[in-house]
Amino acid sequence: MAALSIIVPTLNAADHLRGSLPPLAVFDAVDLVHEVILADGGSGDDTAAIAAGALLVTAAAGRGGQLAAGAGAASGAWLLFLHADTRLDAGWPAAVRRFIGDPANLRRAGYFRFQLDDDRWQARLLARIVGWRARLLGLPYGDQGLVIARAYYREIGGFKPLPLMEDVDIVRRIGARNLVALPVAAVTSADRYRRHGYVRRPLRNLCCL
Repeated sequence: MAALSIIVPTLNAADHLRGSLPPLAVFDAVDLVHEVILADGGSGDDTAAIAAGALLVTAAAGRGGQLAAGAGAASGAWLLFLHADTRLDAGWPAAVRRFIGDPANLRRAGYFRFQLDDDRWQARLLARIVGWRARLLGLPYGDQGLVIARAYYREIGGFKPLPLMEDVDIVRRIGARNLVALPVAAVTSADRYRRHGYVRRPLRNLCCL
């Protein structure tokens, strides 16, 4: 049984996977075997070809349902959910190993520090705001990843097939006191913010929330 299953929902995500998949391959600890599962919603690009070596699971398009399908196919005692356009920074294997090695975290979930691949001040300011939201309100979003024991994931009901905010739904069921910040950045593509604006996009998310 793999100790850690990494689950990535995909939909025409080939361009992002070229950058996000290679860092996952550095997990070379002999005591923590892992598998990568792509939960695909019907991609028409090169997603499947790029994901060679990963387990490909198909599901109806919709991130909540895709995440649930990926978790259902996982063999690991621990699950790491990660968006396709998010790349984990160096040092993530050690941080995850420490987290899952602590018995106190069997009924907790870990998340990474939010960062965008944009050096502009708007991106840095947004990262600070997201950090504040995660710490004080207990609301890390899906682009910060989620590390959780499979048994606990099942106990709380897992991801629901929601069209939006499936990440908020699950962290609310986990509870703010059971969320642990991991000292590693999850670097996410800033494309959405560049297209929609660093003010309009967060306001849209707030309205959805």
